[in-house]
Amino acid sequence: MEALYGLLLPFLGTSLGAASVFFMKKAMSDGLQKGLTGFAAGVMTAASVWSLLIPAMEQAADLGRLASFPAAAGFWLGILFLLLLD
Repeated sequence: MEALYGLLLPFLGTSLGAASVFFMKKAMSDGLQKGLTGFAAGVMTAASVWSLLIPAMEQAADLGRLASFPAAAGFWLGILFLLLLD
C-alpha cells in the first residue's frame, strides 16, 4: 500500500500541474510563458545531467579517457531522435 501512495503522490502532482495549463493558457503573458518554459527546460537539463549522465560516466570509468564517450553518444542520439520525432 505504501508503494501505491508513493506512486500516487507524484502522479497527482503532475496531473494537477498539467491540468492548470488549460485554465491559465489565455491568462499568461508571452513573457511569463517563455520564462516558465525556460525554467522547465533548465530543470530537465539538470535532471538529465545529475541523474543520468554523471552516473553513466561513473559506470564507464574503467574506459579511462573515453569514460564520457558512451554518455555523450547516448545524449546526442537522444537529441537527434527527438528532433526526428519533431
